[in-house]
Amino acid sequence: MGGDEPTVTVGILGFHDSRETKAISNAVRALGHEAVWLHEEAVGIDVSPSGVALDPDVDVVVNRLLLSKSTSPLEDLSIASCYAAVRPVLNDPRSVLFAVHKHATGSRLAAAGVPVPHTYMATADARLNAAREGFGTPVVYKTAVGTNGGGTWLVDHDRAVSATVDGRRAFIQEYVDASERHRDLRIYIVDDEVVGAMYRYAPAGDWRTNVALGGDVEDATEELPPEAAGTALRAARALGLDYAGVDLIESDDGWVVLEVNPTAGFRGLFRATGRSPAAAIARLAIERAGGRVDPALVERVGRSLDGTRPADAPSGIRDERVPVVGHAERVTVTGVSGSKAVLARIDTAASTTRIDPRLAADLGTEPPDVVDDGAPPRVDIVVELAGERRTVTAVLDEDVGPETPLRIGRDLLRDYYVDVRRGVRGDAGD
Repeated sequence: MGGDEPTVTVGILGFHDSRETKAISNAVRALGHEAVWLHEEAVGIDVSPSGVALDPDVDVVVNRLLLSKSTSPLEDLSIASCYAAVRPVLNDPRSVLFAVHKHATGSRLAAAGVPVPHTYMATADARLNAAREGFGTPVVYKTAVGTNGGGTWLVDHDRAVSATVDGRRAFIQEYVDASERHRDLRIYIVDDEVVGAMYRYAPAGDWRTNVALGGDVEDATEELPPEAAGTALRAARALGLDYAGVDLIESDDGWVVLEVNPTAGFRGLFRATGRSPAAAIARLAIERAGGRVDPALVERVGRSLDGTRPADAPSGIRDERVPVVGHAERVTVTGVSGSKAVLARIDTAASTTRIDPRLAADLGTEPPDVVDDGAPPRVDIVVELAGERRTVTAVLDEDVGPETPLRIGRDLLRDYYVDVRRGVRGDAGD
């Protein structure tokens, strides 16, 4: 970059300590410009009769708010809207509002002529269950807002479903399964161009392909089906997103869009393709603010995924608010058709959460019939632990027993501190 060219300050708006936020910040610096992480300790916005002043000031904002994991998504999105009033924002909060809600995404795409699976949402249980006659069996049952495959079940027609799950709207979707290994296709798009693509395969015993659930990945960039690429590009345009991960599956009638994620992760894509979208997102932000970058440098930076901690990362003060749990806790478990309060054992030695099959059946949550033979059956549940709700995939285990029918493993405990000296909450001595 020449000495007479302006240096752009890019703000990365993100309230979660994600590798992707760090990678974008580091990519901006690698491209010769300034980056500011707009985390909860750093945001200041002054509004007065003289206008809006940002503290710290930035020229452009990259919106990396993980709204599906937020406890206050509307408030978070409003912060992004404050920035959008005075600065360019990638992705604009109005576009994210559609994209973060899966059924709203489908509505916008269908209206634009982009192929999507058949879905149905209702605000009453009776209406939602009555509509299932128009779907095949099994049917996919999803929360409208969710992430990493959480809040997604495969259910048969003889199981009633609810219009809400854990306080979130839910809907039904036709089950599309055109491959033996339960494969879908993730295409990452930045600025109306394909950065990379990968096939994602479901882990043993599951039908969902999310990398966060242990699915395998395979590079699809060089041999990307033109129809799939075109459909993904049309989806991102229809939603007005500057960058997105578009998930598609091949049906008997061609490629259809399952979801569009405005804050899709990079790690699985980088593992499969050796390409990181961080550099392309950084380039777009710099250029949107009037800056310039060397295309060859963008290509080089995009061949790495630098997730090291920037100097302006959060101090860790928020860690003091991480919930503390004891060796056993009373929790509320939610499934497809109900909730139940149970005593759960905290098991830091176990990598996965386990559930008594009888409890899973009581909740209307049973493993789908389409899982691979020989793999341990697993179910998706929502656990309210120490005032926090988390979705986790639990292994059905007959040995768990009725006294503590849920054994919570490290897959859920990553969000908690465990104090083994602590008794059950509410018991004497707690």
